[in-house]
This record gives sequence, C-alpha cells and structure tokens, in this order.
Amino acid sequence: MNRLWHNARLMTLEGRGLGIIEDGAVACEGGIITYAGPRAGAPSAAETIDCEGRWISPGLIDCHTHLVYAGNRAREFELQLEGASYEEIARAGGGIVSTMKATRAASEDDLIAASLPRLDALIAEGVTTVEIKSGYGLSLDAERRQLRAARRLGAERDMAVTTTFLGAHALPPEFTDRDAYVAHVCDVMLPALATEGLVDAVDAFCEGIGFSPDQVARVFEAARTLGLPVKLHAEQLSDLGGAALAARHGALSADHLEHLNETGIAAMAASGTVAVLLPGAFYFTHEEKRPPVAALLVHGVPIALATDCNPGTSPLTSPLLAMNMAATLFRLTVDECITGFTREAARALGRSDIGTLAPGKACDLAIWDIGEPAELVYRMGFNPLHARIWRGQ
Repeated sequence: MNRLWHNARLMTLEGRGLGIIEDGAVACEGGIITYAGPRAGAPSAAETIDCEGRWISPGLIDCHTHLVYAGNRAREFELQLEGASYEEIARAGGGIVSTMKATRAASEDDLIAASLPRLDALIAEGVTTVEIKSGYGLSLDAERRQLRAARRLGAERDMAVTTTFLGAHALPPEFTDRDAYVAHVCDVMLPALATEGLVDAVDAFCEGIGFSPDQVARVFEAARTLGLPVKLHAEQLSDLGGAALAARHGALSADHLEHLNETGIAAMAASGTVAVLLPGAFYFTHEEKRPPVAALLVHGVPIALATDCNPGTSPLTSPLLAMNMAATLFRLTVDECITGFTREAARALGRSDIGTLAPGKACDLAIWDIGEPAELVYRMGFNPLHARIWRGQ
C-alpha cells in the first residue's frame, strides 16, 4: 500500500544542514520513499496521514553500540567514583574481561532477554537502525552467540541491525600472548563467523590496554581478504596513530578520537573515514581531553554520533541525551547533532539507503512533537517522539 504523510515540516537531511521543508510531505510504497518534498507536489496515496504540523526526520541511526551483553558493571562505577581509573580497573581484572565472564555464561536466549530492554529504549526515541558489536565473548562460541543474538534482535523488533565482529577487543584469560590471540582472531574466529553470515563489518580496540597498531593491521588484512569493511576504536585513551591506520585501510569510521592528532585528521579527510564521537563515554569516564571537533570540521571530516551503549563506559540508551551531551561537552551545533544521528551515522555504517528523506531511501521516519529542531538537542530527559515508522509501517 502506498502511504502519504502530509501537513508536516521535514528535516530531509539532503544537501548540507538539515534540508528543511516547511510545508512538506513524504510518500512511500513497499517500504521505500517515493516522494519527499513540498506538500503541493505530493502524489495521491491510498492512505494519508495528517501530521498536524509535526516535524518528520529520518529514523535515528545508532552507529556504535555494544548492546548485546550479560551482567553489569555497577560496582566498577563505584570504584571510579572512589578514584580508580578505567585502565586501573581493567588491569585488575575488571572492565571488558568482567563482562566477558558474564556473557560467556549466558545462553543466546539469556542475551536476547537482557538486550531487548536496551533495544526498546532506543526504539522509544526513534532509532530505526542500530549497529551491534560483539567483543564480550572473546571465544569463537561466545562471539557466535553474541552475533546470533544481535541478528535475532532485528527479527524480534522492527529494527535494522548491522553486526560488527569485535574479537580484538581485549585479551581473554586463556591467552597470555596478544599476538597468538590476534592470530586466532584472524585465522579461526573471523573466517568461521563470516562464513556463517554473522559479520557485516570488523572492528578492533587500538589502545595500550587493547591491541597495537601492528596487531590491528593484521585484523584489517584478514577482514579485507574476506571482503569485509573495517572500523576502529581509536585514540580514546592515548594517541597510537589508530585513526591514520584506519584511514589507510579505507575504514568506514574511526570512533572515540579524544586524542586524535592532525596527521590522523588529514588521513581521515583524505580517505572519507567518518569520525564517530561518543559523548556518553567521555562523560561517564570523566575524560577531560575533548575530541578535536574544530579541526575535524576544518578538514571536512564527517562527524557522526552514537550512544556507545555498553556496560562499562557508556551505559546509555538515549540518542537524545547523547545529542545534548555532544552539544554541551563537544560544542556541536544543533544541525551537527541531528546530522550525526542520521545522515553521517548512515555514512559511518556504509549505508546509502538510509539517513535522509529522499526517493529510493528506506521509509524509516521519526515524527516529533516539537516546535523546532533545536528541541531535540536542548531538552534533557524528555522524549518528544510522536511516532516511529519503520519500512513504511
């Protein structure tokens, strides 16, 4: 059935900025947008929906999450409040490895049950596409359960899920040599999971408590052999040149980037690698060094935003709050915050079929009870979503 939403104000996200159309309409057929523009030029439709002057944006896209995991790290949060650093907690056996233990002990059904409330929170704020990383299993069987659970979440809810293999997230306790574990990731885990159709992209954690640039490069080469795109956790705690490495490998994105330098920025600009900023993690871990937003903008590096939903450094399931954090902590504008969760987030996932309102794009919409776009960024703890449309429904 073809549908038409009319009497609406549109944020099309086409071109630069928000691409606003004051008196607009969106039409779709078969879950695909057939028209997005002024109401006067809209086609007829079998079903029409009067939006009563509300705003329509593309459905939000959360392009960096670790949504599927078991357990929580509330005690570690207490330790941080008492003065312990994230690195100290990790080296003492906490951090990623503590979540790994809980996740390994969970069945696939357990992971689904634990993750659905987090997914529902994203849905309630207009998210229609979410990226979900593995990386809390750190063994073939446990990583498989995480990725299978991520795939199932997309079937349990009206949500597009893209999966990312993050086997190179931390060193599991059964390995004492990082090079040996990287070889296991590249030669055993990744090929098996890719063959099973569970992997859309490959990620790694390039950091002193994670993996070196040389080790990450080996993971990227293995991904290239399998025809899989790559992305990278880079420059979160220190500058190891991860962003430049990611750019050399044509990465979709480099994420975090608090310690990003000019060389990395220039490399990202040249390669088209998207900068994914994660204000929830910056806020939660009490970071003080902000990502170099002004330099990224000068070089024309696209900036996306995401919740980084995870149990240890960003237990956040609110893209609206993430927008507010990006504005207040990183000084992004309203337009930059909204584009960061729509057009640029789609680019960070390598998706050309979502993120804007235009013919041929998926009809994923968020309809907002707001007077102006700034309200999406300005308000805290308030959700003005009127309706969420996924694939025209």
